[in-house]
Amino acid sequence: MTSSISAAAVPSESVIHQRLDGAYFYDCYAQELPPGRDTALELYLKVVATTPAWINALMALRNRVVRLVGLKNLGHLGDFDKDKPASDYRLGDRVGIFSIVYLSDEEIILGDSDKHLNVEVSVCKVGNKVSVSTVVHTHNALGRFYMLFVTPLHKRIVPASMKQARLA
Repeated sequence: MTSSISAAAVPSESVIHQRLDGAYFYDCYAQELPPGRDTALELYLKVVATTPAWINALMALRNRVVRLVGLKNLGHLGDFDKDKPASDYRLGDRVGIFSIVYLSDEEIILGDSDKHLNVEVSVCKVGNKVSVSTVVHTHNALGRFYMLFVTPLHKRIVPASMKQARLA
């Protein structure tokens, strides 16, 4: 089964939907899933474990550039223990560049904050669909400037990562 990935509304049933108020940026990409029992965390782990090389190269470039303005080095999306079972993850655990801030079988929200912005990413299963939503709250002009560069790349990165993971 092949399923296309398309821009979608952030699911109103999701916990991340509650974080949209005042967001500087948000988006969502969705695709149908075959019947299965993967949790939202298991789906996320599949996505970050198969991050395309060009995305890791962009993250490495990002980490070198932002160091010049005092932002933290996030590493790569796939920087996590691939041998650790999904069932061992808890709130606060780091998975790649993000930490788990909300966790249920149907949705995981991962996030990170720095002096310029707060970003949260949700993987949410609703019915036979999975949605990947991103919500960004900027803290200052640096955050808004940063997003000028990140936004167009983000709109390519999320669908490419979902496609590479072959979730459907």
